[in-house]
Amino acid sequence: MSAGDNPTADAVRVAVVREARRWLGAPYLHQASLRGVGCDCLGLVRGVWREIYGAEPETPPPYAPDWAEAGGQESFRDAARRHLREIALDEAAAGDVLLFRFRPYAPARHCAILTGGGLMIHAHDGAVVTEVALTRWWRRHAAYAFAFPDLPATR
Repeated sequence: MSAGDNPTADAVRVAVVREARRWLGAPYLHQASLRGVGCDCLGLVRGVWREIYGAEPETPPPYAPDWAEAGGQESFRDAARRHLREIALDEAAAGDVLLFRFRPYAPARHCAILTGGGLMIHAHDGAVVTEVALTRWWRRHAAYAFAFPDLPATR
């Protein structure tokens, strides 16, 4: 199923992009996830999740800035698989999350939220949360794509 085939998924994607844009300008702060105070790349995704779904499904353990490289484990990918829906990279659309690896065969250790029109929002060391072009360099380093889950049915 592609973007546009599921009205519920489309509504989630719109909400994700809208919330991610509210984080623009937040300073980079390792392990943080507070809009207006600061966040890292994972903290951005966590904050968007909280706004849309409520409580986070799990609290990440403390991690070093290069946490995903310790032992070569795909910890980042594994956590995403527990709570997001993995999709093909070429199916990723606005509102989806990309995970990046910076070296071949290294674990993914960075993420961003696609916003459409060839753009993405991410947080990285030494900068504020920003919306940037999903350039050829970023595309080459994209390793996984995930969609946020549908909203639970209300009674």
